[in-house]
Amino acid sequence: MEDILTVFKTSKYCNVSPKTIINWIESGHISAYKTVGGHRRIKKTDLEAFMRKQGIPIPEAEPVEKRIRILVVDDDPIIVETIVQALEEDEHDYEVISASDGFEAGLQVNHFKPHLLILDIMMPDIKGYEVCRKIKSDDETKDIKIIVLSAYLDEEKFKKMKEYGADLCFSKPLPLPQLKEEVARLLGGTG
Repeated sequence: MEDILTVFKTSKYCNVSPKTIINWIESGHISAYKTVGGHRRIKKTDLEAFMRKQGIPIPEAEPVEKRIRILVVDDDPIIVETIVQALEEDEHDYEVISASDGFEAGLQVNHFKPHLLILDIMMPDIKGYEVCRKIKSDDETKDIKIIVLSAYLDEEKFKKMKEYGADLCFSKPLPLPQLKEEVARLLGGTG
Protein backbone atom coordinates (compact mmCIF):
# COMPACT_ATOMS: atom_id res chain seq x y z
CA MET A 1 0.00 0.00 0.00
CA GLU A 2 1.41 3.35 -1.02
CA ASP A 3 1.12 5.94 1.74
CA ILE A 4 2.30 8.93 -0.28
CA LEU A 5 0.05 10.05 -3.13
CA THR A 6 0.58 12.29 -6.14
CA VAL A 7 -1.97 14.99 -6.97
CA PHE A 8 -3.21 12.80 -9.83
CA LYS A 9 -3.76 9.78 -7.57
CA THR A 10 -5.33 11.97 -4.89
CA SER A 11 -7.76 13.39 -7.43
CA LYS A 12 -8.77 9.87 -8.52
CA TYR A 13 -9.14 8.83 -4.89
CA CYS A 14 -11.44 11.77 -4.10
CA ASN A 15 -13.12 11.69 -7.49
CA VAL A 16 -12.39 15.37 -8.22
CA SER A 17 -10.07 17.13 -10.68
CA PRO A 18 -6.34 17.54 -9.96
CA LYS A 19 -6.92 21.33 -10.02
CA THR A 20 -9.43 20.97 -7.14
CA ILE A 21 -6.82 19.05 -5.11
CA ILE A 22 -4.24 21.80 -5.74
CA ASN A 23 -6.79 24.43 -4.62
CA TRP A 24 -7.51 22.43 -1.44
CA ILE A 25 -3.78 22.18 -0.73
CA GLU A 26 -3.16 25.87 -1.39
CA SER A 27 -6.07 26.93 0.82
CA GLY A 28 -4.71 24.76 3.63
CA HIS A 29 -7.46 22.10 3.67
CA ILE A 30 -5.05 19.24 2.88
CA SER A 31 -1.47 19.06 4.16
CA ALA A 32 1.06 18.38 1.43
CA TYR A 33 4.76 18.80 0.81
CA LYS A 34 6.78 19.42 -2.32
CA THR A 35 9.46 17.16 -3.72
CA VAL A 36 12.81 18.53 -4.86
CA GLY A 37 11.33 18.72 -8.35
CA GLY A 38 8.44 20.84 -7.08
CA HIS A 39 5.76 18.13 -7.25
CA ARG A 40 3.16 18.01 -4.51
CA ARG A 41 2.84 14.85 -2.43
CA ILE A 42 0.06 14.07 0.02
CA LYS A 43 0.20 11.59 2.88
CA LYS A 44 -2.65 9.15 2.60
CA THR A 45 -3.47 9.50 6.31
CA ASP A 46 -3.78 13.31 5.93
CA LEU A 47 -5.98 12.89 2.89
CA GLU A 48 -8.28 10.39 4.55
CA ALA A 49 -8.60 12.59 7.66
CA PHE A 50 -9.65 15.49 5.39
CA MET A 51 -12.08 13.25 3.47
CA ARG A 52 -13.74 12.06 6.70
CA LYS A 53 -14.07 15.64 7.92
CA GLN A 54 -15.65 16.71 4.62
CA GLY A 55 -17.87 13.65 4.36
CA ILE A 56 -16.19 12.49 1.13
CA PRO A 57 -16.56 8.70 0.84
CA ILE A 58 -13.25 6.83 1.08
CA PRO A 59 -12.97 4.16 -1.63
CA GLU A 60 -12.97 0.59 -0.30
CA ALA A 61 -10.23 -0.72 -2.54
CA GLU A 62 -7.30 1.08 -4.06
CA PRO A 63 -8.70 1.88 -7.51
CA VAL A 64 -5.68 3.78 -8.79
CA GLU A 65 -2.84 1.50 -7.79
CA LYS A 66 -3.57 -1.17 -10.37
CA ARG A 67 -1.56 0.32 -13.21
CA ILE A 68 -1.36 -1.85 -16.27
CA ARG A 69 2.16 -3.16 -16.83
CA ILE A 70 3.56 -3.63 -20.32
CA LEU A 71 6.88 -5.23 -21.23
CA VAL A 72 8.40 -4.38 -24.63
CA VAL A 73 11.04 -6.85 -25.84
CA ASP A 74 13.11 -5.74 -28.82
CA ASP A 75 16.84 -5.41 -29.46
CA ASP A 76 16.37 -2.24 -31.52
CA PRO A 77 16.55 0.69 -29.06
CA ILE A 78 14.79 3.04 -31.49
CA ILE A 79 11.78 0.75 -31.82
CA VAL A 80 11.69 0.21 -28.06
CA GLU A 81 11.84 3.96 -27.43
CA THR A 82 9.09 4.62 -29.97
CA ILE A 83 6.74 2.02 -28.50
CA VAL A 84 7.46 2.92 -24.87
CA GLN A 85 6.92 6.60 -25.58
CA ALA A 86 3.69 6.02 -27.52
CA LEU A 87 2.25 3.87 -24.74
CA GLU A 88 3.37 6.10 -21.88
CA GLU A 89 1.79 9.10 -23.56
CA ASP A 90 -1.47 7.23 -23.76
CA GLU A 91 -4.22 8.35 -21.42
CA HIS A 92 -4.35 4.89 -19.85
CA ASP A 93 -1.34 5.60 -17.60
CA TYR A 94 0.44 2.36 -18.49
CA GLU A 95 3.64 1.37 -16.73
CA VAL A 96 6.00 0.39 -19.54
CA ILE A 97 9.44 -1.21 -19.28
CA SER A 98 11.64 -2.85 -21.88
CA ALA A 99 14.08 -5.70 -22.28
CA SER A 100 16.65 -5.97 -25.06
CA ASP A 101 17.29 -9.73 -25.02
CA GLY A 102 15.65 -13.01 -24.15
CA PHE A 103 17.38 -13.42 -20.81
CA GLU A 104 16.33 -9.99 -19.58
CA ALA A 105 12.82 -10.57 -20.92
CA GLY A 106 12.55 -13.79 -18.90
CA LEU A 107 13.62 -12.02 -15.73
CA GLN A 108 11.19 -9.16 -16.31
CA VAL A 109 8.26 -11.50 -16.96
CA ASN A 110 8.90 -13.00 -13.52
CA HIS A 111 9.61 -9.80 -11.59
CA PHE A 112 7.58 -7.12 -13.33
CA LYS A 113 4.65 -9.48 -14.04
CA PRO A 114 3.40 -7.63 -17.13
CA HIS A 115 -0.22 -7.74 -18.24
CA LEU A 116 0.96 -7.45 -21.83
CA LEU A 117 4.11 -8.49 -23.66
CA ILE A 118 5.11 -6.84 -26.94
CA LEU A 119 7.68 -9.19 -28.43
CA ASP A 120 9.98 -8.94 -31.44
CA ILE A 121 10.44 -12.55 -32.46
CA MET A 122 13.34 -11.91 -34.82
CA MET A 123 15.88 -11.36 -32.06
CA PRO A 124 18.96 -13.63 -32.15
CA ASP A 125 18.40 -15.30 -28.78
CA ILE A 126 14.62 -15.49 -28.86
CA LYS A 127 12.52 -18.24 -30.28
CA GLY A 128 9.16 -16.56 -30.59
CA TYR A 129 7.10 -19.74 -30.63
CA GLU A 130 8.91 -21.00 -27.55
CA VAL A 131 8.33 -17.78 -25.60
CA CYS A 132 4.61 -17.74 -26.41
CA ARG A 133 4.18 -21.42 -25.59
CA LYS A 134 6.08 -21.08 -22.32
CA ILE A 135 4.13 -18.04 -21.15
CA LYS A 136 0.74 -19.49 -22.08
CA SER A 137 1.44 -22.90 -20.52
CA ASP A 138 2.50 -21.57 -17.11
CA ASP A 139 -0.28 -20.87 -14.61
CA GLU A 140 1.57 -17.83 -13.27
CA THR A 141 1.84 -16.16 -16.68
CA LYS A 142 -0.92 -17.64 -18.85
CA ASP A 143 -3.06 -14.49 -18.64
CA ILE A 144 -0.35 -12.26 -20.10
CA LYS A 145 -1.49 -10.95 -23.48
CA ILE A 146 1.14 -11.26 -26.22
CA ILE A 147 1.60 -9.02 -29.25
CA VAL A 148 4.21 -10.34 -31.65
CA LEU A 149 6.25 -8.06 -33.91
CA SER A 150 8.28 -9.14 -36.88
CA ALA A 151 9.64 -7.73 -40.09
CA TYR A 152 9.42 -11.08 -41.87
CA LEU A 153 6.19 -12.79 -40.99
CA ASP A 154 3.81 -14.14 -43.56
CA GLU A 155 0.25 -15.30 -42.91
CA GLU A 156 1.44 -18.87 -42.31
CA LYS A 157 3.86 -17.85 -39.57
CA PHE A 158 1.28 -15.49 -38.04
CA LYS A 159 -1.11 -18.42 -37.84
CA LYS A 160 1.54 -20.56 -36.19
CA MET A 161 2.33 -17.80 -33.65
CA LYS A 162 -1.35 -17.60 -32.74
CA GLU A 163 -1.49 -21.36 -32.25
CA TYR A 164 1.37 -20.97 -29.79
CA GLY A 165 -0.54 -18.33 -27.86
CA ALA A 166 0.15 -14.94 -29.45
CA ASP A 167 -2.92 -12.73 -29.18
CA LEU A 168 -1.92 -10.46 -32.06
CA CYS A 169 0.76 -10.25 -34.72
CA PHE A 170 2.09 -7.05 -36.32
CA SER A 171 4.52 -6.63 -39.18
CA LYS A 172 7.24 -4.04 -38.92
CA PRO A 173 7.38 -1.13 -39.61
CA LEU A 174 4.89 -0.69 -36.87
CA PRO A 175 1.58 1.13 -37.26
CA LEU A 176 1.69 2.92 -33.88
CA PRO A 177 -1.91 4.20 -33.76
CA GLN A 178 -3.12 0.71 -34.56
CA LEU A 179 -0.80 -0.78 -31.93
CA LYS A 180 -2.11 1.63 -29.28
CA GLU A 181 -5.67 0.79 -30.24
CA GLU A 182 -5.04 -2.96 -30.02
CA VAL A 183 -3.20 -2.61 -26.70
CA ALA A 184 -6.17 -0.74 -25.24
CA ARG A 185 -8.56 -3.34 -26.67
CA LEU A 186 -6.58 -6.31 -25.37
CA LEU A 187 -6.20 -4.79 -21.93
CA GLY A 188 -9.75 -3.52 -21.70
CA GLY A 189 -10.99 -6.98 -20.80
CA THR A 190 -12.29 -7.59 -24.30
CA GLY A 191 -10.90 -10.26 -26.54
